[in-house]
Amino acid sequence: MKLKTRLILSFCVILFLPIALACAALFGFYQMQVHSIKQTYGIESEDPSFFFSNSVQMLNQYIQPDFDELQQVAESMPSRVQQLEYLAQKNEELQAKNAFLICCVDGTIIYNGFDGELDVTNEELADLLPDYGATDARDGGFFLEGDLQWLIKQIDFVDFRGHQGSIYIAAFTESVLPEMQQLIFDLGVCIVLILILTAAVLTIYIYKGIINPIKKLKRATQNIRDGNLDFTIEAEHEDEIGELCHNFEQMRQRLKESTEEKIVAEKENRVLISNIAHDLKTPITTVKGYAEGLIDGVADTPEKQEKYIRMIYNKANEMDRLINELTLYSKIDTNKIPYNFQKLNVADYFKDCIEEIGLELEAAGTGLAYYNYADPKTVIIADPEQLMRVISNIIGNSMKYMDKKVGFINIRIKDVGDFIQVELEDNGQGIDMKDLPHIFDRFYRSDASRNSSTGGSGIGLSIVRKIIEDHGGKIWATSKLGTGTIMYFVIRKYQEVPYE
Repeated sequence: MKLKTRLILSFCVILFLPIALACAALFGFYQMQVHSIKQTYGIESEDPSFFFSNSVQMLNQYIQPDFDELQQVAESMPSRVQQLEYLAQKNEELQAKNAFLICCVDGTIIYNGFDGELDVTNEELADLLPDYGATDARDGGFFLEGDLQWLIKQIDFVDFRGHQGSIYIAAFTESVLPEMQQLIFDLGVCIVLILILTAAVLTIYIYKGIINPIKKLKRATQNIRDGNLDFTIEAEHEDEIGELCHNFEQMRQRLKESTEEKIVAEKENRVLISNIAHDLKTPITTVKGYAEGLIDGVADTPEKQEKYIRMIYNKANEMDRLINELTLYSKIDTNKIPYNFQKLNVADYFKDCIEEIGLELEAAGTGLAYYNYADPKTVIIADPEQLMRVISNIIGNSMKYMDKKVGFINIRIKDVGDFIQVELEDNGQGIDMKDLPHIFDRFYRSDASRNSSTGGSGIGLSIVRKIIEDHGGKIWATSKLGTGTIMYFVIRKYQEVPYE
């Protein structure tokens, strides 16, 4: 789930869930409390607003049964409502409902059922109460304002002596239905608990969706800081945080690959330096030995001197070749091999190559055969110098591992559709099948003994593969141990695109 969607959902939950739960709690408490009120106070109203909006009316209904009873007694037996014992009994019943009785005859209070202390005397209270006949018995009552805050229900009567009197039921309006106060309190507690529950659920939800992935990223950054890249970060959700975890995992993988490549490159550099140092040591020792022979006069004849000088020259060329390979290797690593691509006629170009190579092979006593099966007009796009380096490196490698008394090199040019294929075959010692897949790898040498006759930097064929691939071609080899090796490479033909 997207982080934006998660936040919108959280907002809706915060907004609507407490309201829904509060409404459900209100309905439940309402049903329980109203049922309890009806049973306790005998209220028959079914109007929901009655229990909440009209507290005076509810109080009026609350004491209505007592009012009806006193009114009936006052009409049938007026003398009884003047009996203090009867009034005290009824007052005791009313006190349970936070109400009390007051009886007044001819404007004088003869009974005051309020057992607390009032700030007014009976005379002052009599002045506050409505006079005889001031209210109709059918009225809901009289609200006494001021400090007292009473609801007064008046019952008038006339005794057998003709005295006019009134019985007042006074109820405290600030003590209306303790059950309703409890209902309000319970609702308040319920709403607070709902809000706490909602906040806790959302906190856990957001914590698991945001904080946990952030903790993972924190641990990952600490691992990278400490150099530990052998771990993984798995995204739990497909949201923005999940995308961040995924991108971080890709960064970790690339950083690990870069680190591993750096380690491999450093190892290869050490191998290269070791190989070059070893391969330079032999010709340098030879040059030094022949130079000392010339200095010491060992070569005392013109023939010997010429032999010594030629040997020094050959070893110098060998060292120059090693240095050139090292220079080219550094350019391969940075993809800065200087290419000068040209249109080359295949027949003319390889004819010149064969003439140059033939002289060296003839001097070494190795036979050379050249076959061109391609159309004489075939043209390729190539760098003539770098392509010559490819051919020279392959033939030089063949000569290095030539173990036959009479060696030969066959060069064949074939037309294979959009490419020309060059095959260079020798009858050398061949390559073992387990070594064949690795011969184009850097520093790989099937000759582990590294004797002087087969020395080399180990990067010759890797340079060949790089040059051929940069020409858009491909190189591979087949070999049979003890019989010889055939090197193949292809280069795309030059084709003019017709202009429309």
